[in-house]
Amino acid sequence: MEYKDYYDIMGVARGATQDEIKRAYRKLARKYHPDVSKEPDAEARFKEVGEANEVLKDPEKRAAYDQLGMQWKAGQEFRPPPDWDAGFAFRGGGYTAGDAGVHSDFFEELFGHGYARPSGTAGRRAFRMRGEDHHAKVLIDIADSVSGATRSISLRVPELTEDGHITTRNRTLSVRIPKGIRPGQQIRLAGQGGPGLGGAESGDLYLDVEFRDHPLYRVDGADIYLDLPVAPWEAALGANIKVPTPSGSIDLKIPANSKQGGKLRLKGRGLTGKQPGDMYVVLQVTFPPANSDAARTLYKQMQDQLGFNPRATMGGS
Repeated sequence: MEYKDYYDIMGVARGATQDEIKRAYRKLARKYHPDVSKEPDAEARFKEVGEANEVLKDPEKRAAYDQLGMQWKAGQEFRPPPDWDAGFAFRGGGYTAGDAGVHSDFFEELFGHGYARPSGTAGRRAFRMRGEDHHAKVLIDIADSVSGATRSISLRVPELTEDGHITTRNRTLSVRIPKGIRPGQQIRLAGQGGPGLGGAESGDLYLDVEFRDHPLYRVDGADIYLDLPVAPWEAALGANIKVPTPSGSIDLKIPANSKQGGKLRLKGRGLTGKQPGDMYVVLQVTFPPANSDAARTLYKQMQDQLGFNPRATMGGS
């Protein structure tokens, strides 16, 4: 997928005001409108300009797009960093399946995940009107879901300054993380969305939850997995060892004659819920390196005394 420089497409500087972007769009839209333009690529250019304007005219989309920085140039191969949009507060329910095909793959990769467009009532004027709901993706630790927690979460809220430029302010909230919440679920903060008009109630803020990458654990549904290194003698003879879990270390018995990739189930130590998950310890038999005379001697003794052939069932030697 190629990176698109929306500022270059619109012919404006990255620091352009919203009024400058509006004027640039009107000029280019008239120039490339398929009904009046004689340019051979008018339809494609009109669509491209419309996509750029869709991002740059909206303070929230523009601030998120700017977050990607200037490390890419138009036409270069592009993949957004993981969770690049975490912590941004967006209005409304955003992009929908009906938008598919209207914009480029680049646009869909950035904004095709439920953010970025005001809800249908956003532009209507009324004396009393409930505030818009806002959405933001947040990253939490697996342990916070396992045990439940209260955490301070910082969001970046794009705003339009009086002179028409885009800025962001930080907003910090104390959030109760429910025990057992899973990736893709939401935390609703009532009244923390957009302000209402004419004294009406504020909208809600929905935090879309994802888990931070963890060096030890991975989650599949409600189950938690841990790859546990064990020495060959622990796997062969059995052992009692300390094993980390998101809720603290436990003593775990490794059965004798355990094999590489064997799974030990810890019932009920996954994510809680109507169908609580388990934790699976996956054994990874790890061999010590033969990097000393003593180690090489031990390996030679094993070779001579055990008579072990791992390829015996293959008919080879």
